[in-house]
Amino acid sequence: MHTKTAALSLALLLLLGSGTMGLAACDDQGPAEEAGEQIDDAAEDAADSVDDAVDD
Repeated sequence: MHTKTAALSLALLLLLGSGTMGLAACDDQGPAEEAGEQIDDAAEDAADSVDDAVDD
């Protein structure tokens, strides 16, 4: 079960990371980009929490 959760978390992080690569070149961030970053951070935190819960 741990391996499946870790793979899911990794896939989620890769998906989110690939979505932010297009924004990396932009210097001026508007409200949509800032909101997107907050969503990405929240998703990463959720994935970390799932990993921590499975490890316990």
